[in-house]
Amino acid sequence: MSSYDVVVVGAGNAALCAAIAASEQGSRVAVLERAPKEKKGGNSFFTDGAIRAAYGNLDNIRKIIPSLSDEEAANTVMPEYKNEDFYGDMMRVTQEESDPELAGTLVGKSLETILWMREQGVEFELNKGNQSFVEDGKRHFWGGLPLKTKEKGIGLMRSLFQKAEERGIEVIYNANATELITEDGKVTGVAAEINGEQTRIKSAGVILACGSFEANNQQRRQHIGDEWDAAIVRGTEYNTGGGIDMALAVGAQKYGQWSGCHAIGTDYNAPKVGDFNKPGDIYKKHSYPLSIMLNKNGERFVDEGADFRNYTYAKYGKEILKQPGHVAYQIFDSKVRPLLREEYNLEEATAYEADTLEALVDQLDVDKENFLRTIEEYNRSVQEGEFNPSVKDGKGTTGIVPPKTNWANTVEEGPFYAYPVTCGITFAFGGIHADTDGHVLDGSGKPIEGLFAAGEMIGGIFYHNYPGGSGLMSGAVFGKIAGTSAGRYSNEVTNAVSK
Repeated sequence: MSSYDVVVVGAGNAALCAAIAASEQGSRVAVLERAPKEKKGGNSFFTDGAIRAAYGNLDNIRKIIPSLSDEEAANTVMPEYKNEDFYGDMMRVTQEESDPELAGTLVGKSLETILWMREQGVEFELNKGNQSFVEDGKRHFWGGLPLKTKEKGIGLMRSLFQKAEERGIEVIYNANATELITEDGKVTGVAAEINGEQTRIKSAGVILACGSFEANNQQRRQHIGDEWDAAIVRGTEYNTGGGIDMALAVGAQKYGQWSGCHAIGTDYNAPKVGDFNKPGDIYKKHSYPLSIMLNKNGERFVDEGADFRNYTYAKYGKEILKQPGHVAYQIFDSKVRPLLREEYNLEEATAYEADTLEALVDQLDVDKENFLRTIEEYNRSVQEGEFNPSVKDGKGTTGIVPPKTNWANTVEEGPFYAYPVTCGITFAFGGIHADTDGHVLDGSGKPIEGLFAAGEMIGGIFYHNYPGGSGLMSGAVFGKIAGTSAGRYSNEVTNAVSK
């Protein structure tokens, strides 16, 4: 039986932050990655890299991105985004259900954690393409999300794996953890199948950071609903809930919204699971606030302009999944086509174009008569006002249900464009209960000695929706916390044994 001070199950952002933090406490650390080496990195490998932090002001942004020149800084308008702003966004979009202690820790530790990530070699850049606009020579940011990891998830995970290697952390691939080993009520190791062979690994502390159950069809149907069998899995195929099952088997408490998940509108022809040859979140379709979105029956079903996409995209995928055939069509005309995000211009994007609406709809598998009637009714409902996509402009509709609250333009100037989208699931909101020090809690709310958790398998943080970029930040914050706690616990165990 091999032995380590700390074993981390998983190898995404949360797991490697945990492994590095445990190593900083002097622990000998092993990381068990279920995937083969060529598919390492979990969901984090697929992220677009946007990361939400309570950065405060531009001075702190410059600490995170020291390469930002004086000239560029002088021409950057960066609204302040403080702890109370991030916490307010968390509570608003989760309908006040986010665990206040967990949410407060996520928010309060976000800036120091992102600075720590930079110390580990992770590079950040301004999120210009999706979160800013240029006016009078100055770049204005909005939405509390001006930061992203350089080279998206690829760069993030490359940096974290490199730091893990530098610190002597052993990463074991094709390692499927199957059971937690316990002695006298304490977790003392992990049973795993490594390259097809059963083995047992002894450790003082175990950190579970291997994601939720979004890639498990049976658990999706059981916990979220039968229709979720049709959802595309946006990230790794290896997040099947094994870590949660192991924790529950030793008495961990279920926690959070098990019937909820992060799900977006993604290209109808996107791969059924994440394609490691095409990472970077290239299939999403997030310019829907500028569109009208119709189902096969020719019906609108959401307020596309209810809020900035940062605060609606993680829940609108669920609404698309409810539609006939699990498909919807984002419709744009030539007025707004130049404003669409970069993913609409990629060769992977499924797109239809025509000079007239009739010719466009002829290409779609929809009720043509109702489709055109809905667009006509929508056009009549659009109110006068100044269109401004950088603010909630209040340019809406009247007399139709659902309304469009902001960014309502008529769809009448050809050529016209249609993008079919379906639902892609990112992760489930339900998980296990952990405290603000990363300890996994049992049914009575007491820590299970030797067991820690981080990342998407912690329940209670997100309900119904989430502020864009907060998942990546949550993984890093609670990864660092769990690693630090597990490392210190391992030192306590070692010292107790040596006395």
